[in-house]
Amino acid sequence: MLKAVIIDSSAVARGLLNTVLLDGGYDVVGQTHTCASGLTLLLKHQPHLVCITREQIEADAEVVREIKTNWPKTLIFMVSSEFDAATIQAGHALGVNGFIVKPFKADTVLNTIRNTVIAMVKRQRAALAQQGDEGAADSNAGAAPDAPAPG
Repeated sequence: MLKAVIIDSSAVARGLLNTVLLDGGYDVVGQTHTCASGLTLLLKHQPHLVCITREQIEADAEVVREIKTNWPKTLIFMVSSEFDAATIQAGHALGVNGFIVKPFKADTVLNTIRNTVIAMVKRQRAALAQQGDEGAADSNAGAAPDAPAPG
């Protein structure tokens, strides 16, 4: 079961997202209203994903960098009632992995998270396969060439 932390200044929004995630099979290990206490929850629980509001990110953009540095495998989802192309581009530049739109529609939230997790796993597998291919190529580079076929 994937663990999640929710960081949102709105108790109502935290509660709604908590319900959506729990009903979707996620283990919400913590929720808070500030980035500072959110980082404490990450340290304590080592979650697989963090849902953090756009307002929190805009108020403290350093929090995303800190999450990416200290918990590189944790997926970050920006939560907001509105997204435009510039916000999405800025979010991606910071390291945000996905975007969740308020008001919450359970199916949409769960599909967004699921698709992001699947895409991340595929990227990791492709990177591992590429490392394996490069390792095999490196080990073959020093091998003696094949002997000529008898003629």
